[in-house]
Amino acid sequence: MIFKLIAIALLFPAFTFTSHKEGNTIPWSAARRLNWGDFKSRPDNNSVNAALTSSKITFNYGFGSEKGFNYTISCEFDKKTSWGRVKTDYILSHEQGHFDIAEIYARKLNKVLKGYTFNKSTVAKDVPAMYQKIMDQETALQNQYDSETNFSRDKEQQAAWLEKIQHELEKLKEYAGYQ
Repeated sequence: MIFKLIAIALLFPAFTFTSHKEGNTIPWSAARRLNWGDFKSRPDNNSVNAALTSSKITFNYGFGSEKGFNYTISCEFDKKTSWGRVKTDYILSHEQGHFDIAEIYARKLNKVLKGYTFNKSTVAKDVPAMYQKIMDQETALQNQYDSETNFSRDKEQQAAWLEKIQHELEKLKEYAGYQ
């Protein structure tokens, strides 16, 4: 029996659901940082934001008699729905922070799933609940990041947050191998 959870696309400061098209996404990688060429959408004229990063954590799982419980996770940046109006290195580092926070929660999801004790009779309830809890935590942290940095305008807080984000990525590095 195979179950799938729908990808939740995180669009800051709002949310949306997007489809995956080949070439429109960039998987998160420590070696591959975002650049302004990755932001392919036109800026929203109704937004006061300098830029907008759209990222998503996609999760699929299944179980069967041969493989037992298995899953895949991906954390991707969506080029077609991300945009920049103020294209400076400083703003780009703030946007990279959003993508890095998504990666933190992809790793946290992997950590939770690695610790899950498979139960065939409750898996269809257990796994979506774990996923939703992690995604709710991610949303809260993404919002806190924007709030405490004043959308990157508070340079001292922005620097502190980027350091905090890197520390969290390092702390969860053993859970990075989810792909």
